[in-house]
Amino acid sequence: MELEDRRQLPLFSIGTVQKLTGLSARQIRYYEEHDLIHPARTAGKQRQFSFADVERLMLIRQWLDEGHNMAGVKRNFAEQERKQKTARTMPKQDVSDAEVYKWLERELIDRQGYGEFQGDLSRFYRNR
Repeated sequence: MELEDRRQLPLFSIGTVQKLTGLSARQIRYYEEHDLIHPARTAGKQRQFSFADVERLMLIRQWLDEGHNMAGVKRNFAEQERKQKTARTMPKQDVSDAEVYKWLERELIDRQGYGEFQGDLSRFYRNR
């Protein structure tokens, strides 16, 4: 079984999800009403949440805490989905050594050597 398939397995009851996310059952049902999450249902109609559902709920909570409204949350998810579709359809490109060198030079000069890299390598690019 693939990792993504395992993330989608419905494992958690709504009570467990409440403890994991800090959300109330009412909030979780509200987000389901707004089509932000889609938990599986048991034969008895109880909600069963996956790891992916829990992650999505935590992301919703984070965005709301940052001041987004429900429309903003929906836009954020639509943007994420659009980016994922674009990434899947874009062919992988090999990057030349010259392009990597230029990128590295820009990063080091723009950030004065601080950022993705340890130490100050920008001295190698300033005197060119």
